[in-house]
Amino acid sequence: MMRKKNKCISLIFAFCLMIGLVLSPFQAEAAGESNEKPKEIKLRVCNWEEYIDEGDWDEEETIDLDSGDIIGENSMVEDFEEWYYETYGIKVSVEYSTFGTNEDLYNMLTLGDVYDLICPSEYMVMKLMAEEQLVPLSDEFFNKSDENNYYINGVSPYIQSVFEKSKINGESWSKYMAGYMWGVTGIVYNPEIVSEEDASTWKILNNPDYYRQVTIKDNVRDSYFAAIGALHSEELMSEEFVNDPEYSRKLEELMNDTSEESIKEVQDYLQDVKNNAYSFETDSGKADMVTGKVVANYQWSGDAVYSMDQADEDDFTLAFAVPKESTNIYFDGWVMLKSGVDGDPYKQHAAEAFINFNSRPDNVIRNMYYIGYTSVISGGDDPRIFEYADWNFGAEDDEEDVTDYDISYFFTDDKESEDYIITAPTSQVRRQLFAQYPSSDVINRSSIMIYFDKEQNEAINQMWINVRCYNAHDIPIWAWGIAAAAVLMIVYAAVHKYMNKRN
Repeated sequence: MMRKKNKCISLIFAFCLMIGLVLSPFQAEAAGESNEKPKEIKLRVCNWEEYIDEGDWDEEETIDLDSGDIIGENSMVEDFEEWYYETYGIKVSVEYSTFGTNEDLYNMLTLGDVYDLICPSEYMVMKLMAEEQLVPLSDEFFNKSDENNYYINGVSPYIQSVFEKSKINGESWSKYMAGYMWGVTGIVYNPEIVSEEDASTWKILNNPDYYRQVTIKDNVRDSYFAAIGALHSEELMSEEFVNDPEYSRKLEELMNDTSEESIKEVQDYLQDVKNNAYSFETDSGKADMVTGKVVANYQWSGDAVYSMDQADEDDFTLAFAVPKESTNIYFDGWVMLKSGVDGDPYKQHAAEAFINFNSRPDNVIRNMYYIGYTSVISGGDDPRIFEYADWNFGAEDDEEDVTDYDISYFFTDDKESEDYIITAPTSQVRRQLFAQYPSSDVINRSSIMIYFDKEQNEAINQMWINVRCYNAHDIPIWAWGIAAAAVLMIVYAAVHKYMNKRN
């Protein structure tokens, strides 16, 4: 009887399941949802200019690693569209756009441009999080058992730790942002003209020894950070400050100080820098270094690698220094916008798949090779990304002047590991390798740029307008005298007119 009863229960369960399957599409439709797969998904992606592999490599550019060759034949976008269809059976069409600065991107969004997936820097991600403009990454995205989830299976444990600890309104970055590239800021310099000591401080930007031979970033956040570093140079390098148990917290607070006094000091300093610098620039500094127009350039580490690579081709040596006061550690990362994804599960899946495809180790290497920046992906169990670092920077077998360069902090949680040490030419310790994977000492004195609220942004933006649009330091004393006399005459005329009317 028990077997018959179980069989009967099974039949009833099967019948109920069948009814449920039949009714579920109608229930979903009644709830305003649809389970029908779209024939094609249009994914609107907006990324930095020249910030993804566009393919069309020459055969001689093939990266021959121990684990196999890597070459970019098609663009990453084309390869993603093909991979997504082969993997998930749905066509996806990527509408790819670019932007020049974080502020440009935000203005584009404000003016009504609509994207599903964008790649801003961390402080802009924080702003978008605070404004509740972002869609959180799905639970499935973090499922390590899915072999196509290359991001969560390969992200650097160091990077993931930073993302989880960094929060806005109690929510971690990692809930909304998947990292793409990262690095630090520093000074690219010509070692034949500029000493390493001079290049290793933010004060070089205002050093009269390099009058009209240095460049600074043409954006308020990077320039503000450098100015704070220069203004507080002695304090930041003092033993008392460096050895403080709360060093990391106090460093972040100081480097992001927007008090009225600090803003005024920064404005005065940047106006002096404006007099001393060759230019404020966003991208031209790379070429100016290679052509010799300038001898020192405030630069993101990824662009520093590009400058040094280009100079090497012309037998012209450049080096990279990170200021001893502090450095900004920056992250560019993928986030999904509510205005684009708009609750569409298929579009969100495609957006997350785009992140994962760019996090696959071979594609990570293609992107790093093409743009010169360092990916947040360390590869997990896949050895190719470390192999690529060694392929790039490891010394030849017969080289004698070599140095062991440890980058374990990026690849593993195991502090005792010796698996991630590159035996490199000693010269690389202050050049491309140093820029691509900063030493742990640099990481320890790095600080992020935190999110500024509306009031803070208005204050520093006004300061920036004052610096960029006019320079009070350029106005001679006689001009101030004329201006004061003119004001007095206007006031006198107004008072005289008022008194005449009363009489």
